[in-house]
Amino acid sequence: MSERPPFSLLELASVREGDSTAATLENSVAYAQHGESLGFRRFWLAEHHNMEGISSSATSVLIGHIAGKTRSIRVGSGGVMLPNHPPLVIAEQFGTLASLYPDRIDLGLGRAPGTDPVTSRALRRTGLGAEQFPQDVETLQQLLGPLQPGQQLKAIPGAGTEVPIWLLGSSLFSAQLAAMRGLPYAFAGHFAPALYREAIRVYREQFRPSAQLDKPYAMLCVPAVPADSDEEARFLATTSYQRILALFRGQPLWLKPPVETMDGLWSPGEQAGIRDFLALQLLGSRDSIRRQLDELLATVEVDELMFTVDLYDPAKRRHALDILAEA
Repeated sequence: MSERPPFSLLELASVREGDSTAATLENSVAYAQHGESLGFRRFWLAEHHNMEGISSSATSVLIGHIAGKTRSIRVGSGGVMLPNHPPLVIAEQFGTLASLYPDRIDLGLGRAPGTDPVTSRALRRTGLGAEQFPQDVETLQQLLGPLQPGQQLKAIPGAGTEVPIWLLGSSLFSAQLAAMRGLPYAFAGHFAPALYREAIRVYREQFRPSAQLDKPYAMLCVPAVPADSDEEARFLATTSYQRILALFRGQPLWLKPPVETMDGLWSPGEQAGIRDFLALQLLGSRDSIRRQLDELLATVEVDELMFTVDLYDPAKRRHALDILAEA
């Protein structure tokens, strides 16, 4: 068996139905600490707004909190939705984080708003939004790079920290932009798996070396439901099925307890949509996960895998990382 790429974790700080944000964030800290103890490389937090059930909206604040409660794991954004923010603000935030936690902070950038149009307007970001994304990425690179003679706009702190910038995406656009700018690329296979092979292939073929990166580095994010048995994994997976069903229906995204069957909860069309959404899902026991990993890695060349693990019970969620690490 070939050597596995490094494993990392993506966190949305999902709130269990009836639970508090404070309890959720305590569980996120414990989850990050457990991942660190097992050798997971990164712990990234995703930016979402106006979504009941997701508490990672103040992404940079949570990154600092998690970094302060861990010692070695890299902590970052998966990602900051750049259309919502002036690049200078992000450069200052991540420059501050990099000053507090040297060589541990990653800045993953997305070009979607991570929310609905009403909330996008409420965030008060003027300009062209996603259309301005390539220019905003370039501005961020300049602000986090070494100060240049005569430079008028400076991120203090931020300048000279050279926080690693990643581009995130679920289509070919960000793959091509990451390749053109010589940046690492992360594909969001955990919710939009359709183009993962093509996007990563395009990224590798078009990559141009840069000051940050001399060769392409691609990460693939996939959902996983590891458990002690295949039967238990199928049961635990119903938590994520209920959540995606709520997403499809425009309902709050609270994490709900697993159920014995989804029959009566979803229509055939909704079931098919959720199966497509989770086409890259790894599910089952250690041996099953190991086999599915082999099958996945035979389809695509990736340098790192990142996992979303949406389980209702925090202890089972941490135990799922034990099973992933063994696989």
